[in-house]
Amino acid sequence: MYAIIDNGNKQYKVQEGDVVKFEKLNANEGESVSFKVLMVADENGIKTGAEVESAKVTGTVVKQAKDKKIIVFKYKAKKNEKKKQGHRQPYTKV
Repeated sequence: MYAIIDNGNKQYKVQEGDVVKFEKLNANEGESVSFKVLMVADENGIKTGAEVESAKVTGTVVKQAKDKKIIVFKYKAKKNEKKKQGHRQPYTKV
């Protein structure tokens, strides 16, 4: 059995017991969060739309952290113009 959930204009396939990394959520560690269910698939088949309005997907926030650093390097040839930046995207593990 699995479900497709929606969070921040992205869709995730989840099953019971999964640990999923989402973009940063406004919740502290240990808090419970719920998500909008788009589709549920089980042994009886696939359910969508009005059939899944009663379905619930909840999870507990395990960790709030930042990803590995990525390097953003911009360069313009023949202009002596270059710019180096680093970025660490915050995420929430649920």
